[in-house]
Amino acid sequence: MMHLSEVARVRLPTATGQFDVRAFQVGGGSIYLALVRGDIGDGRSLLTRVHSECLTGEALGSLRCDCGPQLQLTLRALAAEGRGVLVYATGHEGRGIGLVNKLRAYREQDAGADTLDANLRLGLPADGRDYAEAAAVLAALGVRSVRLLTHNPRKAEAVRAEGIEVERLERLATAPNLHNHRYLETKRERMGHIDALGPLLPEIHEQPVDVTPLLGHARPRPERPFVLLKYAQTLDGRIATRDGDARWISGTAERRISHALRAACDAVLVGSGTVLRDDPLLTVRLVPGVSPLRIVLDSRLRTPLDAKVLNHDAPTLVVTTERAGTRDKRRALAEHNVGVGVVAAARHGVDLHAMFRRLRADGVRSVMVEGGAQVITSMLAAGVVDRLVAGVAPRIIGAGTEAVQNLTIDRVADAIQLVNRTVHPVEEDVLFAFDVLPAGTAEPGVDQPLQMDSPHATPGR
Repeated sequence: MMHLSEVARVRLPTATGQFDVRAFQVGGGSIYLALVRGDIGDGRSLLTRVHSECLTGEALGSLRCDCGPQLQLTLRALAAEGRGVLVYATGHEGRGIGLVNKLRAYREQDAGADTLDANLRLGLPADGRDYAEAAAVLAALGVRSVRLLTHNPRKAEAVRAEGIEVERLERLATAPNLHNHRYLETKRERMGHIDALGPLLPEIHEQPVDVTPLLGHARPRPERPFVLLKYAQTLDGRIATRDGDARWISGTAERRISHALRAACDAVLVGSGTVLRDDPLLTVRLVPGVSPLRIVLDSRLRTPLDAKVLNHDAPTLVVTTERAGTRDKRRALAEHNVGVGVVAAARHGVDLHAMFRRLRADGVRSVMVEGGAQVITSMLAAGVVDRLVAGVAPRIIGAGTEAVQNLTIDRVADAIQLVNRTVHPVEEDVLFAFDVLPAGTAEPGVDQPLQMDSPHATPGR
């Protein structure tokens, strides 16, 4: 017989509201925290989550898993519902193998194993968790039926075995990134998890969105990250009106996909002109996912200290050159907890190759470039773009800002080539995705792959 006892109870104020936290101990061992929102009442139809401890994902922000975003999404869902329970299972680190063994399993994954085989190579179970104790905690709270926030059928089985009705499973998918995509695929393909990745394009009516078809075969190079160039334009090729208005060229669904692409990458990059003109946040808001590092190219340090891109919603790096010449501005940015990277200067600003070498050395493996026109043009001219995604909106505005400006290409034969086309209707907009071949390149280069190497891109779709 399982001996379950309540050992502590306290109110816990959080960013998502106040929870009644009750700690339960099983025998002399495992500890479970029940975060109760609102009044359990008759215990029926409670929004409920059984969540496994994950130090790396929750406290350290690891992108190898989706545990941190799932935990935050659960707390927000309970706050919105006003009533529900989160059972936090300590001792479940690494699917029950413990923190140190999980780090060892990471090394196996880096050597090519998926998350299931990594455990097996170490002589450990693929999933050593037991949910019976967590289900017993729910019963002790007086829970009688649940709407269970999970994609894992084993959790539902354990809850039912405790005599608690599972009315239905509620999706808790988050936007995948280039580090955890294979992890999510393994959960779906080999561990029986349901809808772990969300729908593929163009089925964008649900959140989140799996943007794998747009990313193609995302591979960093030894000397720089994988670079994705993304912009939205009108049918006549404008990213803004003559007066600079760009809100909103594309529809909400297309912008949601842009946010999913941000969540998929390590960093999102714009020029200081975009910051001065549009004052963007550059965070992930329209899908549940992690906001990447924000990078601002600013060779003259023009970015104002009150710019939204410098807020605390995500880390920010301002890349500049010695030409900026003002240590006071650098010091002021540092006081805002904004990183300042000084790299070599090029003729018209930052040396892109030097910047990307530094980012690659710092562990950045993928960068999404969002503009503006000068940055888009410079990236293409420098031959540092691997993948281009262009959203085309059914609008015509005439004179305005072109996405790509003068590349000094005089012959069609010298044009930058786009290959491996995929096409995705997104409500009224259309997304086109291509691999980019610099002028004079015969075929795409092959470099060391990221953890995700998508099989889903379909030419001509």
